Amino acid sequence: MEETVKAFMDKVIERNPGEKEFHQAVQEVVESIMPYIEKNPKYKKAKILERIVEPERTIMFRVPWVDDKGEIQVNRGYRVEFNSAIGPYKGGLRFHPSVTLSILKFLGFEQIFKNSLTGLPMGGGKGGSDFNARGKSDMEIMRFCQSFMMELFRHVGPNTDVPAGDIGVGGREIGYLFGMYKKLRNEFTGVLTGKGINWGGSLIRPEATGYGAVYFVQEMLENKNETLKGKIVTLSGFGNVAWGAALKLNQLGAKVVTLSGPDGYIYDKDGVKGEKIDYLLEMRASNNDRVEDYAKKYKVPFYSGKRPWEVKCDIAMPCATQNEMDENDVKNLIKKGCMLIAEVSNMGCTASAAKLATEKILFAPGKAVNAGGVAVSGLEMTQNSMRISWTSEEIDKQLHHIMKTIHDSCVKYGLVQKEKIDYIKGANIAGFVKVADAMLDQGIV
Repeated sequence: MEETVKAFMDKVIERNPGEKEFHQAVQEVVESIMPYIEKNPKYKKAKILERIVEPERTIMFRVPWVDDKGEIQVNRGYRVEFNSAIGPYKGGLRFHPSVTLSILKFLGFEQIFKNSLTGLPMGGGKGGSDFNARGKSDMEIMRFCQSFMMELFRHVGPNTDVPAGDIGVGGREIGYLFGMYKKLRNEFTGVLTGKGINWGGSLIRPEATGYGAVYFVQEMLENKNETLKGKIVTLSGFGNVAWGAALKLNQLGAKVVTLSGPDGYIYDKDGVKGEKIDYLLEMRASNNDRVEDYAKKYKVPFYSGKRPWEVKCDIAMPCATQNEMDENDVKNLIKKGCMLIAEVSNMGCTASAAKLATEKILFAPGKAVNAGGVAVSGLEMTQNSMRISWTSEEIDKQLHHIMKTIHDSCVKYGLVQKEKIDYIKGANIAGFVKVADAMLDQGIV
């Protein structure tokens, strides 16, 4: 089997040179599902795996815009429409200087399986730009978003491709993007999710990824006759995802003791709770990427240039970006008594870190853990199509049910021996089967 996986990956690497993030994402999936494909020759005969790793469409375009000094700036825009077998392409837009085609292909590829796991009719896609919002005025951000949409609008639509927000794309950016789309197409449709509540958005969407992640962790613990009550949790990041996770963890009786940013991490032994959680929204709005502001305001220790995985905890939840936890971090966490690691960021752990965590403790991958965000985006699409709005309680109940269903699917396909669950294997196979069967039904397209 190792030789089969290697032969497949050699071809992927040859056809996609230099795209290390994409290679890593494909490797993880292929290692999980290749044995399943060998046992189910219908997928092998139809070359489903060879087809699923190729995007159906990759769009690159220039984004010219004028800054406040009247100077012309040029960025690069992307949309990777990866797979539409079970529904319109669905996935976020990321505006960040680190954005490359490799990163967007890895995210789009992950999105195929994540969206499949939710049970909602959504395909996989991802997009964005290397635009950096730091130091930009609202007017500059508006002009950039409008220019970006002047090209993207040709390729998206409520039944074709429905983007959402991601890193660097929040409510403000979604508003600017939607306004230009509406002007260009002369129609008011649910072409973007993460919209404002007053114009088609869904309640609890900002909290959804964090809420869903906590619900998934809750299911993992209940499967071992444990609860969240009294558990010490370390989080990375301080944006919407970490904010939502901190809210729900507090509601369920856990204590959050760390947050982090590009500058380092804070340790709050009394717990990130109450007004401290609300302050995260102020930090996010300031657009300065400094978690040290929290340390100064609440007089807690700040560790410059370090990651929070050196802190003793029961549960660790990386919520920031890809590969933010490595094998040494996992070793350190296990040594200090950590019983569970849940990726909330996409591919938050390196491959070796994820492998070690799966062998030694409870571990679940981002495509399962963070699916709550896109699940509520899917619910927003439904509300837009029906021209209705559900209450927070209704959406939260549906989100909880979806996360429980995802967990059950991971257990179904990931049970490797008595009571031992390989959540990576379970998530990948469960996500693959639905998409693969749809591709078989639809022929060679």
